[in-house]
Amino acid sequence: MVFAHDTEESLQAAVTLVNAGEPPVSIATVRDLDAFFVEQNYTGRHDRTEPELHEVLALQPSLRELLTADRDSAAVLVNGMLANAGAVPQLVRHPPVDWHIHAVPADAPLATRILVETAMAMIDVIREDELSRLALCADSDCEGIVLDLSRNRSRRYCSTTCSNRNAQAAHRARRADQPATV
Repeated sequence: MVFAHDTEESLQAAVTLVNAGEPPVSIATVRDLDAFFVEQNYTGRHDRTEPELHEVLALQPSLRELLTADRDSAAVLVNGMLANAGAVPQLVRHPPVDWHIHAVPADAPLATRILVETAMAMIDVIREDELSRLALCADSDCEGIVLDLSRNRSRRYCSTTCSNRNAQAAHRARRADQPATV
């Protein structure tokens, strides 16, 4: 594990949310947001409304900016996000997760909690100077973000789809370079 469990979960949720805006768009309805909420292990308030969906989707540009920023810019963005949300870090415990940090109440709007949890996670990334773990997808036709938590820092693609597309293209290129056999 590179970071604490809650840091990794928050980073993965933020990357998933940002990448959900890339084709094919994967969060477009309240039902999609419900699935995201469950899959990313969020707790607390979840209104299941169109306004909440729009508030969460409106985070995508800010989160993309944060996740792709250089270290100094990321620190400024984190500080602004936490200050604007009135974040007060506190240790909390709720099943099945042991002690971890929340910085806004469980009844705060989902969009606020997502933004603050991402900013809190980025504190660890910035302090450990591990921004290289976040990158743009190596697929030239994709703008997705890659979160590389592997030991050898080998992850290059945001999804299996991008990885497979590039593997197939490389395979076709190798075959095209081989002389035809009779």
